[in-house]
Amino acid sequence: MAAIRFHLDEHIHPGIAVGLRARGIGVTTTLDAGLSGVRDPEQLAYAFGEGRVVLTNDHNFTQLHADGAEHAGIVYCRRGKCSVGELLQAVILAHACYTAEEMVGRVEFL
Repeated sequence: MAAIRFHLDEHIHPGIAVGLRARGIGVTTTLDAGLSGVRDPEQLAYAFGEGRVVLTNDHNFTQLHADGAEHAGIVYCRRGKCSVGELLQAVILAHACYTAEEMVGRVEFL
């Protein structure tokens, strides 16, 4: 069973990527992947192709899920609900609790 690897959309604070990498958790960002300004369906397709769970605070990703888009998983936290530290801790917990296989097609709401 594989560990979750994440892809952070462009609205997620960059400190989240730093914190995850410091803990040895695989993460890419929209900027890293050269996807700045790319629409959400293409972001989701990129993450799916890379086997990465999307971390986002953009509700459009949950709508893509509802519309039947394939994905390797989505972790969603409504914008402003969590501080950067709280979000980081929640993502670390999700990483500890789920495998990559368990996240396929799943949305985890934080």
